[in-house]
Amino acid sequence: MGLLDGITNSDYYQGSDLGNYQFTSLSDIINQFMVVYVGENKMIPKASRIDVAFHAQRALRELSFDVLKSVKSQQIDLPPTLVMPLPHDYVGYTKLSWADSSGIKHPLYPTNSTSNPFQIRQEDDGSYSFPEENEEVKNGNFSNPLLPHWSKNPDVYQASGELKNKSEVSGGKLVFTHRTRAGYGASPPNFGHALAVWQELDVSDQDYVNLSGDGESVDLTASETTHPGILRLGLSTGVPDSRTHNYVSSTVSINANNITTNHKVDMFDLVADDGSKSYIEWNTTDNTTSKSLLGIDVRNHDTIYVIVASFNEFYSGVVYNNLTPGNNIDNISVTNTYASRYLSANIDNETESSTWNNYKANTPSENQDDYQDDTYWPANGERYGLDPQHAQANGSFYIDPRLGRIHFSSNISGKTVILDYISDSLGTDAEMQVHKFAEDAMYKWITHAILSASSYGQPLVSRLTKEKFAAVRKAKLRLSNIKLEELTQILRGKSKQIKH
Repeated sequence: MGLLDGITNSDYYQGSDLGNYQFTSLSDIINQFMVVYVGENKMIPKASRIDVAFHAQRALRELSFDVLKSVKSQQIDLPPTLVMPLPHDYVGYTKLSWADSSGIKHPLYPTNSTSNPFQIRQEDDGSYSFPEENEEVKNGNFSNPLLPHWSKNPDVYQASGELKNKSEVSGGKLVFTHRTRAGYGASPPNFGHALAVWQELDVSDQDYVNLSGDGESVDLTASETTHPGILRLGLSTGVPDSRTHNYVSSTVSINANNITTNHKVDMFDLVADDGSKSYIEWNTTDNTTSKSLLGIDVRNHDTIYVIVASFNEFYSGVVYNNLTPGNNIDNISVTNTYASRYLSANIDNETESSTWNNYKANTPSENQDDYQDDTYWPANGERYGLDPQHAQANGSFYIDPRLGRIHFSSNISGKTVILDYISDSLGTDAEMQVHKFAEDAMYKWITHAILSASSYGQPLVSRLTKEKFAAVRKAKLRLSNIKLEELTQILRGKSKQIKH
């Protein structure tokens, strides 16, 4: 039976799987290997499918680096921060460039003259600081936008595009806006949304922490009916619920899967000194703005989350449809209870050292001259002592492996940046496929790996090593896609005279 039997031309050309015939999935390679190579009187008398799958993934990873066409590409408009996050499946870069208005790529070159080091917090006399009450929360006073430090539930819109609930930074505070909605089986016929904003904290160097914030709960009133405002600040070992629909659960008859847990205190699952749950609440029963909770035990956790949860009790049946700010909070703080035993970052340079701030604030040396001035233009190219690695005006970059970011020189701000990078072809199931030019190399690689690790296969290792090397070399030549006509056209240019 042919491989294309049962697939019509219309199925292919009207589908989304164009060109995929050139690939074989990794699962097919594993299945075929188990059938052909493993068994009595075969090359490998006995091997489990788990062993074959492991070596197949290892082979795919290694071939992706040198043989297979595993280069991916991402494009962004570089923001004023001059920072690009590394892709989630990044292994190494092949090229960084920026594209001009004609779509032409201009290569960027790495610089080894700067970096973004971990800037240690120091005392005034220069000694290293191990302070009590070392702040863990970034942008806790909301002097900057929520991103990148804070995450949140998405703002809520109706299908018509009308905004119903949102959280945002306004006036230097985190402000929540809540309205009622109808439907989804809620009875009384309206309900609200419980929104959450959170930040991940590294407490691997802490035993106990203190929590504090300045909050305000705001009751919403409609038709002389009060909808109490509830605002909570707390610590948790997990992120909040992605669902936000908040009902009186006993009255919901349908769509129960939409019910959120963000209105419950159960998510604040750490314990404070006094045995209470790890959260603070603001409601109409008190008038206190600043609240704190001391001695929250984090000894058994490396990562926790500081969470702000906000909602109003929309259970009266009276519609509240005013888009006015409500619950709000400011000055969120999580600090260590006792003196730190570990080095901490400078509070002003936790992710951006002064070295990086100084670098991005100035135009790099390789970009400070267009070579058409009274100094260089009359020199007719006689720029003696020029370092070739800086003889370019495109810009530069360096990669910060500590924070997983690419930093760019200031003249790239606002430009379209393109990152070509290598992955290992194991990121998703769809990526785990092998070009048919390299299929034989996969079989030879797996065979060599399995028998090299066995006692009975040692006599064959020398031969299999040569076969693997030859198969990989053949695959590389095939995938290089060299065409005689194209090569001939390039070589014609070698015969041109070059005048000096």
